[in-house]
This record gives sequence, structure tokens and C-alpha cells, in this order.
Amino acid sequence: FWLKEYTRNAPPPIAHRLKMTARFKKNRSMRGHVSAGHGRIGKHRKHPSGCGNAGGQHHHRIFMDKYHPGWFGKVGMRNFHLIKHGKVCPTINVERIWSLVSQETREKFAKEKSKAPVIDVTKAGYFKVLGKGKLPEQPVIVKARYFTKEAETKIKEAGGVCVLCA
Repeated sequence: FWLKEYTRNAPPPIAHRLKMTARFKKNRSMRGHVSAGHGRIGKHRKHPSGCGNAGGQHHHRIFMDKYHPGWFGKVGMRNFHLIKHGKVCPTINVERIWSLVSQETREKFAKEKSKAPVIDVTKAGYFKVLGKGKLPEQPVIVKARYFTKEAETKIKEAGGVCVLCA
């Protein structure tokens, strides 16, 4: 009766939950043999060479040196309070700045010379503006965390402004 209940409510059996049938175990064939295949002299003791990684620098040294060289010891300097994204600085070139704005806005501001579009480079995921390429002769306000000297001069020559934002 309990088996039906168990199978009805239980999840399907998984390999590690299933037990090996007792009659197939080696111990059955060893019945009547005094030491059950573990020898009289050496004896089958619990953890004769230690548990887990014990003895890596002592009695298991040859094994560790052979198969796990460099397991022990340290290398380099420690960096307390490591900031993972501290050195990340995605860049964009001056020639690609206009691609962050749609073609319609570019044409709209080409007609109205009194106004200039604000292109916030950080919203597109870039932090630094580099000076490669040419800018069209159209004023633009560029917001970024960093500008190179070349980028700054090219933007200002086109009649634009560089705005630093943290």
C-alpha cells in the first residue's frame, strides 16, 4: 500500500536515489571469507591517508606536483576593494557620433542653424569620444565623460560644444 502512495506523490526516480539491489553486491559473494577481500595484514581501515586533499605537501606531494603543479603558493599582489568595472571605458569615434541620432533629427537641425542637437554618448553606452574621422559642418552638443584633444578640436571646429558629465 505505501508503495502506491509513494509513487503517486514522489517525483520520478533519479539515478542517485535508486539503490543497487543487495543480492548483486560484492559483499554477498564474500560471505564466509574472513576479511572480505581487504587482506588480513593491511586491514581495511577508514581513511588511511587522510580525508580529502590531506597531505598535498607531505605524503601526497608527488601526486600534487605531477598532476596539479602550482596548486600551492601565491602569485602577484593583492588588490583590496577590487572594482571590476573600474578600468572599463567604451569609446566612440567622432565620425560615428551622428549615427547615434536618427537621420530625421540630423536633417531637422541642418535646416535650423540656430539650434544644435544634444547627443549624450553615455546613454548609448560610450564613455570616451576619440578623434578619428571627419565631422560634418553642423554644430552639435556632445555629452561624454572623456574627450581626447583631437575630438574636442574637431567638434569645436564644426561649431559644436563638448560637455563633460560624470
